[in-house]
Amino acid sequence: MNDPGATLAISGLTSGYGEAIVIRGISLTVGAGEIVALLGKNGMGKSTLLRTVMGFLPAREGNVVIDGIDVTRDAPHRIARRSIAYTPQEQAIFQDLTVGDNLRLGQVESRWFAEELARICDVFPFLGERLEQRAGTLSGGEQKMLLIARALMARPRLMLVDEISEGLQPSIIERLARVLVAERERTGVAVLLVEQNVRFALEVADRWSVLKLGEIDDEGGSDMPNAASRIADHLSV
Repeated sequence: MNDPGATLAISGLTSGYGEAIVIRGISLTVGAGEIVALLGKNGMGKSTLLRTVMGFLPAREGNVVIDGIDVTRDAPHRIARRSIAYTPQEQAIFQDLTVGDNLRLGQVESRWFAEELARICDVFPFLGERLEQRAGTLSGGEQKMLLIARALMARPRLMLVDEISEGLQPSIIERLARVLVAERERTGVAVLLVEQNVRFALEVADRWSVLKLGEIDDEGGSDMPNAASRIADHLSV
């Protein structure tokens, strides 16, 4: 098993692009082995939050703390070295490389490669069958699963996953849900999951928060009887 999952504490985080402030005073936590869903309509600041946590955008105010260490001013590569995997919303695979080469790029230590590759091919059998295929020829859903698979190759302790279910058919979403839950149970990885798919988010997450106009508008546990309707109300206005 991996080391225990990382903890993430975001406190009073404010960030944006140029003169535009997109997120304002965001505070949330993800415990070791916990999956937390961040929901909201497009343009509410969800992806901006993940990019700020990973160091791609500078924080104007507030702090990002991983395992008790303040990483707010750290460069993205230094944050990644803390076993943090970031799966962006855009298709970030290397289109002209093979599936196998994309997976190899996800590794942190080469001594793990054969072991992790065998495990990933067991989780995603179609990837094992297409290791020599150019990644750009995969379908959109298959490319998204390759993104998750590549992130898992690094044995992450914290995953930041941005809109992984967008545009996918229900059967693939269900498979991704099973993979995330199984990985959390197997390794204790912590996951901050940015989503608009309420059903998917509640299926995998322990807790949820709704982001509206750059601020946390509501939050609760996924086992709340009225969680889906509360979230839906926020997303409809």
